[in-house]
Amino acid sequence: MSTHTNDPATIERLLRTPGRWAVVGLSANRRRTAYGIASYVLGLGHEIVPVHPKAETVHDATGYATLAEVPGEIDVVDIFVNSDLAGSVVDEAIARGAKAVWLQLGVIDEEAAARAREAGLDVVMDTCPAIEGPRLGLT
Repeated sequence: MSTHTNDPATIERLLRTPGRWAVVGLSANRRRTAYGIASYVLGLGHEIVPVHPKAETVHDATGYATLAEVPGEIDVVDIFVNSDLAGSVVDEAIARGAKAVWLQLGVIDEEAAARAREAGLDVVMDTCPAIEGPRLGLT
């Protein structure tokens, strides 16, 4: 269970302000949750960048095998990996200069979240844009 408390203003800003979201764990497998959530994020006006070892093109966006390979700035790193792997992804996001990390519903790593906050990143953990967006009237 998460002891992290998400800041509603941070969630609203991340969802409402168009940005570039690197979606770690996003593949072309339409049955995976990441596929549908990436589509939702696109519908909110964000750009998505798939990050997956297969480096597949998803939703017409070029994929990359790692965060380090993604060119340009990254606003949000959206993390769709097991909690055991989330810490290393958060560390990559910090090293990469991302502005925020969003650990998806069920992805919890308190220590990684603390490292991200200490590095100046916004942190959202254990929730999903498709849950939070409708609460804000976003569809």
